[in-house]
Amino acid sequence: MILINLLPHREAARKRRREAFQVTMVLSALAGLAIAGLIYWWLQAQIAEQQQRNSFLRSEIAVLEGQIKEIASIEDEITALQARQKAVEDLQSDRNLPVHLLNELVAQLPEGVYLTSMKQEDQVVTMQGMAQSNERVSEMLRNLAGNTPWISKPELVEIVAANVALSPRDQRRVASFNLRFRLVRSSEKDAGAEAAAAGGK
Repeated sequence: MILINLLPHREAARKRRREAFQVTMVLSALAGLAIAGLIYWWLQAQIAEQQQRNSFLRSEIAVLEGQIKEIASIEDEITALQARQKAVEDLQSDRNLPVHLLNELVAQLPEGVYLTSMKQEDQVVTMQGMAQSNERVSEMLRNLAGNTPWISKPELVEIVAANVALSPRDQRRVASFNLRFRLVRSSEKDAGAEAAAAGGK
């Protein structure tokens, strides 16, 4: 016997395909939402971890900035202490400078020259005096320039002719001079001697 299907099979197949497509679409949407949720959760976890790192770095940076300020204050204290130490050393080395100055003046002043005044400001000494002639002043400048390690840069400021009365009848023609030079500290003198010894080698 021949069976004839008179039911609308095409409609049923179309309906089954539509239902399968809808199920697939719903499952795909659910899978997409699940994947998006997982990615969002992962990104939130990464952001939270990075924020923790950032807060840790900020706290460490604050600690380091405090240490840097402390180091800067210590460096300022060290600089101040070094300046004080140098001032004390300069005072100790300058303590004997007047003795060296007077010794050198006694040794380097030629005959026929005498001093009328002398003034010291820091390391610069200004000296006034009388000499029998200009040649005596030149000789004194040569002596001060080359024969003593305690005096440097002698410079004649002024020289003028003057008269000196030795007695009411005895008037002498002299050269009145004014010069200045720089005193050399012991530390500078030692450094110069070491440099000269090194240059000689």
